Amino acid sequence: QVQLMESGGGLVQTGGSLRLSCTASGGSFTSYHMAWFRQAPGKEREFVGVITRFGMRANYADSVNGRFTISRDNAKNAVDLQMNILKPEDTAVYYCAAGTSYMSRVQDYGIWGQGTQVTVSS
Repeated sequence: QVQLMESGGGLVQTGGSLRLSCTASGGSFTSYHMAWFRQAPGKEREFVGVITRFGMRANYADSVNGRFTISRDNAKNAVDLQMNILKPEDTAVYYCAAGTSYMSRVQDYGIWGQGTQVTVSS
């Protein structure tokens, strides 16, 4: 099965932008819908967005809709999360995940990256 690794996290000011990347290795990338989740300190992991296997459709949590965009490049086995107009409440560890169901629940994804920290300063 695939293994996932995120990159691109960091510190950004409110209103700024950041782009996260997730690279897959060791499996069939196009077998999976790819999602992004995030987890803030003391909170449960929450859904950010998901993109279908061939990138034809994406869905987002209401909290990020219109600010965040997911894209994937199957030739590079990569999925990106473009984050714009960042807010302090976007501060969290961001995880990419691979699953065979086009869902928004943590339990629907069996393959996870190690996470990357995003901090938005006010």
